[in-house]
Amino acid sequence: MDIGISKKDREKIADGLSHLLADSFTLYLKTHNFHWNVTGPMFNTLHVMFMDQYTELWNALDLIAERIRALGVAAPGTYREFAKLTVIKESEGKVGAEEMIKQLVAGQEAVTKTARSIFAIVDKAGDEPTADLLTQRMQIHEKNAWMLRSLLEN
Repeated sequence: MDIGISKKDREKIADGLSHLLADSFTLYLKTHNFHWNVTGPMFNTLHVMFMDQYTELWNALDLIAERIRALGVAAPGTYREFAKLTVIKESEGKVGAEEMIKQLVAGQEAVTKTARSIFAIVDKAGDEPTADLLTQRMQIHEKNAWMLRSLLEN
């Protein structure tokens, strides 16, 4: 494989993207769970918002995994692999709407930080396609975190 990025750098980038994929999948699953189980006076607003966010995350999973493959590395794809790679914690038991929002803010911020942490190696390797993907992901997750955070203000 000769795309102008060394094998060592491609593997480092793919490792970072694997963490991003795991964080994104875990946040997708959590957001979809909250979509199904939200209750209370903000039900409709949150139900629709969560659906928009999990749908966007679902579509992003393919982009991230395909970038890993384009770098010549196998993408993780099992719950076990994702559990090892993600920093996002699962929620347990019944969670109220406000707590759902707080957990999703933390999840959006975590994905943003994971994406940002990969930038140094991506920049050094001159991997513009991955840099573009990371920039788009950070913009989306920062905006989602802001929108969710605004629901917590009085």
